Amino acid sequence: MLWCRATGLTERRPRGGSDSSSNMDGESPAEYKAFVALHGAALSASGVPPLYWERLRHKLENEVFDAGEFFGIMQVEEVEEEEEEEDNNEEIEDELKKKPNPGNELCYKVIVTNENGLQAANPNSIFLIDHAWTYRVEHARQQLLHVPGLLHRMANLMGIDFHGEVADEGAIEQVLQEMWKYNQTYQLSQGTAEEKVPVWYIMDEFGSRIQHSDEPTFATAPLFYIPQQIAYTVLWPLRDLETGEEVTRDYAYGETDRLIRKCMLLPWAPTEVLDVNYSTPEPSEDHYQAILNKNNEKLPVAINPPVYEKNKIFKVYTDLPQILNNLKHPRFEFTEDEGEADILYNFSHFKDYRKLSEERPHVMLNQFPCENLLTVKDCLASISRRVGGTEGPKWLPRTFNLHTELPQFISYFQQRERRGEDNHWICKPWNLARSLDTHITNNLNIIIRHRESSPKVVSKYIESPVLFHREDVGMVKFDIRYVVLLRSVKPLKLYAYDVFWLRFSNRAFSLDDLDDYEKHFTVMNYASGVTLKQVHYDEFIPLFEKQYPEYSWKTVKEEIFKAFAELFQAASAKPAPFGICDYPSSRAVYAIDLMLKWDTTRDGKRIMQPQVLEVNFNPDCDRACKYHPTFFNDVFSTLFLDETNNCHVTYIV
Repeated sequence: MLWCRATGLTERRPRGGSDSSSNMDGESPAEYKAFVALHGAALSASGVPPLYWERLRHKLENEVFDAGEFFGIMQVEEVEEEEEEEDNNEEIEDELKKKPNPGNELCYKVIVTNENGLQAANPNSIFLIDHAWTYRVEHARQQLLHVPGLLHRMANLMGIDFHGEVADEGAIEQVLQEMWKYNQTYQLSQGTAEEKVPVWYIMDEFGSRIQHSDEPTFATAPLFYIPQQIAYTVLWPLRDLETGEEVTRDYAYGETDRLIRKCMLLPWAPTEVLDVNYSTPEPSEDHYQAILNKNNEKLPVAINPPVYEKNKIFKVYTDLPQILNNLKHPRFEFTEDEGEADILYNFSHFKDYRKLSEERPHVMLNQFPCENLLTVKDCLASISRRVGGTEGPKWLPRTFNLHTELPQFISYFQQRERRGEDNHWICKPWNLARSLDTHITNNLNIIIRHRESSPKVVSKYIESPVLFHREDVGMVKFDIRYVVLLRSVKPLKLYAYDVFWLRFSNRAFSLDDLDDYEKHFTVMNYASGVTLKQVHYDEFIPLFEKQYPEYSWKTVKEEIFKAFAELFQAASAKPAPFGICDYPSSRAVYAIDLMLKWDTTRDGKRIMQPQVLEVNFNPDCDRACKYHPTFFNDVFSTLFLDETNNCHVTYIV
């Protein structure tokens, strides 16, 4: 049994001087009103009581870090105690479970040191915590290597033994693993897709020493202070505290479900959830209805399939430069008047299908109602279970929704760990492309904490991919992009464009260096300063068959198209909003990214199994237009004229 015994009290005062609650000279109602206009919504969302807002504004503007006047850090020591009677042990274990900081080797506590204690009703009882390190995950290793003093500070904060002058790879690796016990996160609501990638931060030594409790005495929340363009953590009490009482916060704040809390706290309180059934059946119909409501999508009324004159010239309204610059088919002409268009081909998502179906049912468009069931990763995994049951189909990596299936995932992970099976996983945002905010790891704690940043799925990482030999590099990962054309849902008519596109990693594959982007990812055309390897599809096929003479590309393609057929059959098997809506005026172009992995049949035969990675709405067709000038002529002819001769498409289903 371990007990915590205090060995001394060290009071560490964050920077800044004294701040008296009566020292408000020079402040005006206008300044406070402006502050609330900028930050009020964020403060309300974080649950910061308005009682504190005025003093918070003052502390932010004047950089007042006065926590040192109220709190101190106590270092405690874990000491072995003699065995007690069994009944007594059980009581002690129950008590320890309730105590803060379960399972943490470093024993620190923050306590109230002010002789008058702390009153929750005092408007001054809100405090700023500085951030010791703010970063995005993909930059963490390089910053530890190159930012002076950062590795020393993080190692010291996390209790990692490192005293050298030169950055040590072993110490860096320890920090990269251990930091997930200290990480907090926020996300910018505006900016580019890259700027919206979650930001992670570690609070300073004061903030990082605040331990967990199921009955916390304080709450914390990140706040981005717009005038200074800097983020802080704000700390405020949930009740009055006396001198000597501990400052704690709830590491699973806001979660009330006991099992989910247990899972969320696993990085600090290791436990097993092997008793949880890791089966993941398809979600209920209510789940899909909630998605429809959240998307504000209005389903169309039933219409008859539109009929057009045989040689009609269709007017196209589009905001896509690739179409404006490359569509040359004589049966289509552009219009800048959306009201007179026969075809709406837009980049952004269309929402009000009801109005369109009631007022202009003859107008065709490049989207289907409820197509997000294909293009959003958690929905893709859900509908795919219609093919493969709770385990999912063979053509989709085993996938869990971290928001709704966290206990099942942890149970599955721990079962695999117990059996000694590979446990590399890839965390992906539900609705981002280009590998943004995507992370590979075999560390369960990291996956659990990623759940806090943005909605994510976690999929089994393909540990045995089919590789391609690059003479300049060696055996590398590659993925394949097929463009598919959905002509209709009922009847289901799906085509694949005959030309496909390839993307390659830049470094030889191995199951290590999991944060090495150029080894584990293939999307290089958006990264600056990296090589973009391009091989045309008709060059690739003979090279592939030379490297794998026992596997013809024709056979591989048949398996790929079989997977596509099963996917779209599953997606259209149920009526909207539980499947893609059968709207006769809808057409769509999707890009399906996939890899090949090695698998073994029941009779021991080694096969290449397609693995669908994602389905993309309105894909970037720049390369298609560049190397195949008739691409959009072929697409429009197939989708809107229902003419496929000489259009370089294959009918799949």
